[in-house]
Amino acid sequence: MTWGGYGLALLGSFLFATKGIYIKLAYDYDVDATTLLALRLLMATPFFLLVGLITWWKHRATIDISRKTYLQAIAVGVLGYWFASYTDFEGLVHLTPQFERLILFTYPLFVILLGALFFGHKIKPWALSAFAISYAGLGLVFITDMHTKGGNITAGALWVTASSVAFALYLLLAKPVIKKMGPSLFTSWAMTGAATASFIHFGVTHKVSDIPVSAPLLWLCLGLAIGATVLPSYLINFALSRISAQANAVIGFINPVITLILSGLILREVITPSDIAGTILVLIGVALYSWLDQRKPQPAKG
Repeated sequence: MTWGGYGLALLGSFLFATKGIYIKLAYDYDVDATTLLALRLLMATPFFLLVGLITWWKHRATIDISRKTYLQAIAVGVLGYWFASYTDFEGLVHLTPQFERLILFTYPLFVILLGALFFGHKIKPWALSAFAISYAGLGLVFITDMHTKGGNITAGALWVTASSVAFALYLLLAKPVIKKMGPSLFTSWAMTGAATASFIHFGVTHKVSDIPVSAPLLWLCLGLAIGATVLPSYLINFALSRISAQANAVIGFINPVITLILSGLILREVITPSDIAGTILVLIGVALYSWLDQRKPQPAKG
């Protein structure tokens, strides 16, 4: 069971790491972030809804959830599954997938800062030290990309940073709602909210005829929706039923490394020594934070 859990977590991390690759490939077909996100949710949401309906049917006799909780789930879904995704997609217009993944991977820092600002959480000084290492790595990659890869790197970094902040806030707001609803039912309602927001956004800014329909683009959208969204979500959940959250998080550290490798192999991105060094620094910082956060305080000797 344990080794199976490790395998599921590894496969889930691998599939999550392919998201940026799918998006960059799709942009070659003249599709913008709003359209691509709408297509992704159009294909992915039915699967999450089906699981939610099955969950509700099995437990319908014991479910006692208020209308306010359902509305909270929808609102949190709009933040975490639509806004965070939209800003991420916009960032990938300008950034390489490996740089985008590195910025997103530092979201725990924003969890700490936002938790302290709005939820009364305490800031641990060692946590800031760990993230200083990660942001040194981001700075190294940023400076290198500014000089070697061109494009509007600053705009892209700001978009993805906004995504990271939104995802951190989503985690803080979602936890109490998930506790009331359960993960499957919450995900269904949250995805419904995100899909609704995405379709409204698309309807206000685009026409259906604006979608550049082609077989390659639709296959990429299907891979993005199923291969990089639905499947890894459930694989990670299945893994969590077999191994600890800490073990799952450690395996997740391979995510940016996979994205870096895939960017070189599939997108033919130039991988510089600075990219590798920056990735290592980000991983060291996040790993150090995770290790220190999981250490149990030793009882005082007296």
